[in-house]
Amino acid sequence: MSSRASKRAVLVEPHQPVEIWEHDVPSPQAGEVVVRVQMSGVCGTDVHFWRGEVELPGAMVLGHEGIGAIEELGEGIATDYAGTPLAVGDRVYWVPLHPCNHCHACTVTKDFSLCDSAMGDLFRDATTPPSACYSEFAWLPAGMPFYRIPDDTPSEAVIAFGCAMPTMLQGLERLGGISVNQTVVVQGCGPVGLAATLLAKVSGAREIIVIGAPQHRLDMARRLGATATINLTEMKDASARAQKVRELTGGLGAEVVIEAAGVVDAFGEGIKLVARNGRYLVVGLWSAPGTVAVEPRYINNNNIRIIGTALFQSPHVYGAIQVAQRHHLQFPMAEAVTHRFPLADTQKALEAVARMDTVKAVIVPHV
Repeated sequence: MSSRASKRAVLVEPHQPVEIWEHDVPSPQAGEVVVRVQMSGVCGTDVHFWRGEVELPGAMVLGHEGIGAIEELGEGIATDYAGTPLAVGDRVYWVPLHPCNHCHACTVTKDFSLCDSAMGDLFRDATTPPSACYSEFAWLPAGMPFYRIPDDTPSEAVIAFGCAMPTMLQGLERLGGISVNQTVVVQGCGPVGLAATLLAKVSGAREIIVIGAPQHRLDMARRLGATATINLTEMKDASARAQKVRELTGGLGAEVVIEAAGVVDAFGEGIKLVARNGRYLVVGLWSAPGTVAVEPRYINNNNIRIIGTALFQSPHVYGAIQVAQRHHLQFPMAEAVTHRFPLADTQKALEAVARMDTVKAVIVPHV
């Protein structure tokens, strides 16, 4: 098959409207795959890119949460990266992270999420075939993991959480898990916070308190397992929120607090929500610059453990599909996709997510 023309949404520079470019995507070479993109999740990180809160090397194709149908398989590709047989037309899920496999993080610590080269394909020249997925076709180079979506699993149940679900799966590993009957506070009710809520529920948490806004996202948190919600727009005082959390946890605070807000001020507040001997998992601040005042003595004297987690690894991408397959009938995962935009309206999608109009927005390139 010859190359095919492919439109793509390109962020040329921060604070400027996204442009739609068109360039060819060639047939795959050995080990490569071309995917016809069906839907792409709009992540809060895309909004951070657009706002200039993450330094970019140049114009980039946006989108790092992709579901599509196999368009063409390069020589030697007969299965996905879990060994599942593949055919043209099969749906796959991928995130354009591509570890180098020859650095200290990859080969010594074996933490691919800390490979300095892992995001290189996401930031590649926007005129070259994109691995990013705000595009009609995506090119997956050799060594970039992707996984087949089972026929019984709706695409929406996977993309509704996008990279948030694998991020939370890695985060829970680093945390050491959530035990049955533990109390959990989730700061934030975007996709990361909703993924945390669902995972806390299936882990057996007794109380799951979600702090965030707007109300329609908190309503979805309830449907995914939250036992209580605190609306930031109604309870604006942090001390009042802390008092409410203590009331809901028998005066103790939460055994596990998960920062999924992506707002720097949430860190200082979150520490005060943790019970003695509790754990604080920081997930959402990857692309949120800034500092906050914290009293180290409080952490010291209350035996609080703070765990950071950056990105995710290929097993967690695979795991996100398994979570969707196992739980999409029990929980309204697919219904978290509330807004769909054509590729030409990518700018409108970013603005809608920035305003928090959505629970989850997706780009649908072929409409």
